[in-house]
Amino acid sequence: MTGLNTLAQRCGIMAMAALLIAAVSLLTASTVCAERIKDITTVKGIRDNQLVGYGLVVGLNGTGDKKGPMLQSMVNMLYRLGITISTKDITAKNVAAVMVTASLPAFPKVGTKVDANVSTIGDAKNLQGGTLVMTPLQGPDNKVYALAQGSVSIGGFTAAQGGASVTKNFPTVGLITGGATIEKEFGFDLAHAEDITFNLKYSDFTTASNIRNTINGFLGGNYAATPDPSSVQVKIPPSYKGRVVELVNKLESLDTNTDKRAKVIVNERTGTIIIGENVKLHPVAIAHGDLTIEVKMPTPQEPGAAVQPAAAVEIKDKNVALTKITGSTLSEIVAALNKLGATPRDLIAILQSLKASGSLTADLEII
Repeated sequence: MTGLNTLAQRCGIMAMAALLIAAVSLLTASTVCAERIKDITTVKGIRDNQLVGYGLVVGLNGTGDKKGPMLQSMVNMLYRLGITISTKDITAKNVAAVMVTASLPAFPKVGTKVDANVSTIGDAKNLQGGTLVMTPLQGPDNKVYALAQGSVSIGGFTAAQGGASVTKNFPTVGLITGGATIEKEFGFDLAHAEDITFNLKYSDFTTASNIRNTINGFLGGNYAATPDPSSVQVKIPPSYKGRVVELVNKLESLDTNTDKRAKVIVNERTGTIIIGENVKLHPVAIAHGDLTIEVKMPTPQEPGAAVQPAAAVEIKDKNVALTKITGSTLSEIVAALNKLGATPRDLIAILQSLKASGSLTADLEII
């Protein structure tokens, strides 16, 4: 019987050890975050460019501009089409002046179509049923890179009858799917580049160093360098000369460990609190609750009394408690703060006090 008890104790100890090892493994796995380089960086020079243009939407059902630059724009447009007319001869409510915007992708090709956004700039009420007349879209250098034209879709409506009206979404803003056609190409010779640079979406020394080490390990040499915490510069190996696209594809697919600063985000307008994974709390005691101090004045005594009674001070407390909180993991911090029984708006004040006392080892950002 004694042997059986000893065996059971040994089995129990082994089971406890296994559970402890599993718990430590889970904790270690949760603190290390591996992400693809593609998800945390962008390649320098490869980005979208913004285009903008001024145009006219025609064919509206009396919901266009009543005044503004629309009349002169119509005169100019008709003049380019060989029709001479004066602004005094135009009384149109079916035309609206609009601003057209589009996003030009990296390495654009002539004939590629992108979406165009249309927004009124005058007093037009509704763009429903309208058609955008051919509008040149310019870049920051004032050069035309695309032409936009097509039927405007507003994704909503406006209905009115008997003095009552109903509006869904924003009828003064519309979209032309594939309505802008690229007419000019630009870019750089990526295939023969000597190096490429990965820019981190969030600057961090540790993450930049991890990306550098991951790339060097994959390429088998000292090809990657970190000139600053926001970028990783990679020299093109001789084996990938002329095959930069293939190299970028492979490097972006690599997994690397990332590190983020401990941060607490507080939105005072909505009472929202976001606590990051790396946030820690040093041991601290907090008293939370309603505390009321009431001063009672003495009752007037008869004239000639030798001693007048002193004022009485009474302290009333409601659910006042001194609670010790600490935590090295996110779950421990949440559990400790929940013990206080405070609302999110109360927790905002508590977090600000914790930061001021030095107990909160994290950046407190209030938005």
